[in-house]
Amino acid sequence: MVLRLLALATTALLAACSGAQPAPQALTSEAPGHPPETAAYPGSASESPIPAVTAGTAVELTGWEVTVYYTAVEKLHSDARQEVEGCPTIDCGKNRNQRKLGSFPASFVKAVKDEGTGRTGDGRYLNWSYDTGYWMDTAPRDTAGRPLRPWISAAADADALKAGSRFTIQRCGTAEVTAEVCAKLKGPTWTIVDEFTPGLGGKRHVDVYIGEETEPDFTDSDLYTTLENATLSAIRAQ
Repeated sequence: MVLRLLALATTALLAACSGAQPAPQALTSEAPGHPPETAAYPGSASESPIPAVTAGTAVELTGWEVTVYYTAVEKLHSDARQEVEGCPTIDCGKNRNQRKLGSFPASFVKAVKDEGTGRTGDGRYLNWSYDTGYWMDTAPRDTAGRPLRPWISAAADADALKAGSRFTIQRCGTAEVTAEVCAKLKGPTWTIVDEFTPGLGGKRHVDVYIGEETEPDFTDSDLYTTLENATLSAIRAQ
């Protein structure tokens, strides 16, 4: 998302990437994670306590902000190109094994930093996290290094909704949003697998992953939206 924000927070990293997209390789426990730097507006200012979400029991949560994040697609960006430096694989850390990764449209590079991931013209993924910087990969990744799943993966601060919690959006709240977009966001059951970049989340803020952008200037589309004062139904995974 682009200036909504999202993110992950882990350290180290994974296997090598190739030009094609093989089945994801086994990952170490130190994956760089994904950053929603864009899907993160500050959460609700309300100081009322958040009901505890326990295993096996659905809890209604009111007054939440819901933002979206996505995978940028290079072919939908046509502006001037810029050189990007980073890791040629996910198996490296910030300031280690850094090299030129290639040149990409500047708006695509910005979207990757905002959203955490982008599909390049050759089918690989340029990913970014605040603790790793840019790296090339075979898939967009969540905090644990697993491929992000469109219309399933979501992010939250751990003290808002813990990893593994599942939720549905029951009501879209007070923000202006089309009926079609509201219905799309209410349909799935989302699972918390990501964390916000530190400082970009909030007590009542979730970020939901909607897959690849589908048109140029995607952030001007109806689907790139923010729900305010939304109502969730959440349950912690067994």
